[in-house]
Amino acid sequence: MNKLLLGALATIGLGAATAGIVVVAGVVDVGADTPHSSFTYQALTFARERAIASRTGEIQIPADLADPERVRRGAGNYAAMCVNCHLSPEAPDSEIRKGLYPTPPNLSEKPAAPSSRDAARDFWIIKHGIKASGMPAWSKGGMEDEAIWDLTAFLQKMPLLSATAYEQLVAASDGHSHGGLEGHEEAPAAPVEEKPVAKGKNAHSHDHGAHKH
Repeated sequence: MNKLLLGALATIGLGAATAGIVVVAGVVDVGADTPHSSFTYQALTFARERAIASRTGEIQIPADLADPERVRRGAGNYAAMCVNCHLSPEAPDSEIRKGLYPTPPNLSEKPAAPSSRDAARDFWIIKHGIKASGMPAWSKGGMEDEAIWDLTAFLQKMPLLSATAYEQLVAASDGHSHGGLEGHEEAPAAPVEEKPVAKGKNAHSHDHGAHKH
């Protein structure tokens, strides 16, 4: 074994040992309020996009993706499942979106061109999610491919909608309805005996900073 190979192996071993020490020592800050370094962020973004691109090449986009009926159905599921993180036309930032890292993309923003959204990419992300990003794999929750395509169809349309048009489309939709949840409605809650709420330091209310509800 020549010296060059031994040197390469030693370098790799030293790097692995250093990484192990850093991890064990808890040096890596995993707090969502501490951004990655520019290098780490770019590396993760590159890895994510290459991983998605390598898995979407065989996806067949439905010929009727622009069907208004698909868009209508997708609007209800978007409002029920996505809007808190990805917003709606003209909506202010949400509390949960401000606290997530990486920040979820604002899907209501107008793209450079109406056709610039990649439908196959949207479908794959909705179906499979993204590890350690807060983006769930909706297929694991019972969302079938047809409903995912409906949601994908809506994403193509949403950036072109005004706030009023968005609200009207959601109101005309079937609401939260997909796959095994077709016609899904929340079960009525059992009656609960009301008790006096204690006043003082232990009383809880959703009131923090500039947010008062």
